[in-house]
Amino acid sequence: MGRRLAAKALLLGALFSSASAFYLPGAAPKDYALGEQVPVYVNALTPVIAANAKLKSMMNYDYYNPQFHFCTPEEGVKKQSESLGSILFGDRIFNSPYKIYMGKNSSCTILCKSVVPPPGARFINERILEDQAINWLVDGLPASELKQDPKSGDIFYDMGFNLGNDDDEYAEKPILNNHYDIKMEYHTKDEKNFRVVGVLVWPFSLATQASGKPNCDTTAANSPPLYLSEDKTNEFFYTYTVTWSRSETPWATRWDNYLHIFDPKIHWFSLVNSIVIVVFLCVMVSMILLRTVSRDISRYNAIDLSEDIQEDYGWKLVHGEVFRQPWNPGLLAVLSGNGAQLAVMVGITLVFALLGFLSPSNRGSLATVMMVCWTFFGFVSGYISSRVYLSLGGTDKRNAAFFTATLLPTFVFIIVFLLDLFLVFGGSSGAVPFGTMLLIVVLWFGINAPLTAIGFFVGSRHGAVSNPVSVNQIPRQIPPPPKYLRPWAATLIGGILPFGAAFVELYFVLSSLFASRAYYAFGFLALTAGVVALTTATVSILFTYFMLCAEEYRWQWRSFFVGGGSSAWILLYGLFYWASRLSLDSMTSAILYIGYLFLIALLNFLVTGTIGFLASYWAVRRLYSAIRID
Repeated sequence: MGRRLAAKALLLGALFSSASAFYLPGAAPKDYALGEQVPVYVNALTPVIAANAKLKSMMNYDYYNPQFHFCTPEEGVKKQSESLGSILFGDRIFNSPYKIYMGKNSSCTILCKSVVPPPGARFINERILEDQAINWLVDGLPASELKQDPKSGDIFYDMGFNLGNDDDEYAEKPILNNHYDIKMEYHTKDEKNFRVVGVLVWPFSLATQASGKPNCDTTAANSPPLYLSEDKTNEFFYTYTVTWSRSETPWATRWDNYLHIFDPKIHWFSLVNSIVIVVFLCVMVSMILLRTVSRDISRYNAIDLSEDIQEDYGWKLVHGEVFRQPWNPGLLAVLSGNGAQLAVMVGITLVFALLGFLSPSNRGSLATVMMVCWTFFGFVSGYISSRVYLSLGGTDKRNAAFFTATLLPTFVFIIVFLLDLFLVFGGSSGAVPFGTMLLIVVLWFGINAPLTAIGFFVGSRHGAVSNPVSVNQIPRQIPPPPKYLRPWAATLIGGILPFGAAFVELYFVLSSLFASRAYYAFGFLALTAGVVALTTATVSILFTYFMLCAEEYRWQWRSFFVGGGSSAWILLYGLFYWASRLSLDSMTSAILYIGYLFLIALLNFLVTGTIGFLASYWAVRRLYSAIRID
C-alpha cells in the first residue's frame, strides 16, 4: 500500500477538471474478434475507505497469498512484467483462472471449490474487517464497482471491489464474497473488431446449497451469505457470471468513467482562494520593493558625501554583514542543490501529465517518469549546489560535491529500506523486491551520481555569484529580534500561507496515496503547485526584508526554513488526517503511515526551502546592488 506514495507519493481534461482527453503515447487499442478470449489479470489486494468509515490498514497482500485460498489457473501462476513505477506503487500482477470471451455471456461458471482451514478463515476475516479490495485488470482497465458521488450525484466507476462485507449486521461476523456478476462493456464500429471499454463487478456472498451445489441466485432475498468459520474447515465454491453489453463510449475516452474528480467545486474554490492569496502577497512585495525600498534607496543615494557623516539606519546598517558566510554553507548548498533537482523533477513530471503522456493505461508511468527525471536531473543538483557553495564562501569543493550526490539519496534510501522491512515482516506484497532495490541503487550510482559530479564541475567553472557589497572584517552585534522573527516563529508563520494555498489539494493527494483513490486532476495540481511556489518565494522575501530591517543579517538559513515552513503544517495536517480518516489498529500500519508522511514533508521542505532561499538571495542582491556604499 505504501508504494502508492512514491513516491506517489506522492503528480487536464477540458483543461482542468477531467482527464478525458486523448493519450499521446498511451497503450495502443486492442481489437478482439467475436469469441476471442479476453485475459483477466489479478493484482494485489489493497485497503480502501468504505462509506462513512475510516481506512483501517496500510498493508497490501498478494492475490495468491496461500492464506486466501483463491482459485489458481490450470497452467500455473505466472507473474506479469511490470514497470519500475508499477512495482514501486505496489502492483503485483498475475494471470488468473477466469475465462471471459468477447461477446459471449456465461452464467454461474464454477471457478473452483475452495477449502479454507480455520487459520485461513481467521486471516480472511481479518482482511475483510480491514476493508481490503480485490483488484483485476482486463485489457488495461481496472474492474470496478458502480457508485454514485453523494455530493454531485455523478455515477462513476470505483476501482476495485470488496473482498467481503463487514457493514451493519456483519460488523462482528463478516461475510466473504464468493460470486461475481461481471458486466463487460464493448465498443465496435464494424461489427468485426471489438474493444473493451468498461469492466464492472458486483460481488455477492452466497453460501453453498445444502445439496452441495453452488448457489448463483443473486436475486433471491433469502439466500444465506457465506460465513467463514474459524473453528472448522470451510468448503465453498467460487463462481462468476459474465454479461456483455454494447457501449457508445469510444476506446479513447473509456477512462472518463474511472477518473472521477470528487467535488470539483472544492478544487475550484481552493484554486481561486490560492490565487487571491498569491495576488495579495505579490501586491505586498511590490509595495515594499517599489515604494519603501525605492524611497530608502533614493534617500541613501541622495546623501552628499561632502556633508557630515550621517548614521545609516534600517536595512542599510547591515550592508557589511549581509553576505557574511553563514553557518555550515556546505550543508545549505547540498540541500539547495537537491531541492532544485526535486523541483525540476516535479515540474517536468507535471508537464508530461498535462500533455497526456502519463496515460492511466500505463500503470506506474507517473512514478517511472519521476524516477527517470530524478536520475537524469542530477546535473541540476550539482550545478546549483556548486554555485551556491562558492557564493557562500565555501572552499572544500570535493566534500560538497560528494555530499550533494550522496546525502539525500542515502537518507531517503535508509528510511525506505526500514519501512520495507516492516512491510516484509507484516506479510505485505507492497515490499519492494530486492531486484528493484538493486536497480534503484544502480540508477543512483551509475547515472545520478556521475551527472551530479559533472554538474558540480560545470558550476565550479562558472564560479561564485558576485556580491554587490563587501563584508566587514569584524561582525556586527545583532540586537534582540521581535518575537515573530525568531527562527521557529518565523518558520511556522511563514509556512501558513503556502500551506493554505494547497491544503485542499493535499487532502485528495493523501487519499490517493493512502486510500487507493485514483487522482488524475493534474490541471488543478499543476496550478496549485505554481501558486505554492510563488507564495513561498514572496513570503520568504518579505520575512528576509523584515529581518534585515531588524538588523538580523543571518538570513540565509532562515529564508530556507521560512520557505520550507509549510512542511511543519503538512505534518500537523497529516496527523489530523490520521485522526479523521484513518483507524490504524496495528503498530506496523501506524509506523508506515508516519514514515511516509515524514518523507512527504521532507521532500516538500527541500523544494519549498530551496525556492525560499534562492528567491531571497535574488532579492537581497537586487536590494544592495541598488544603493551607493561609502
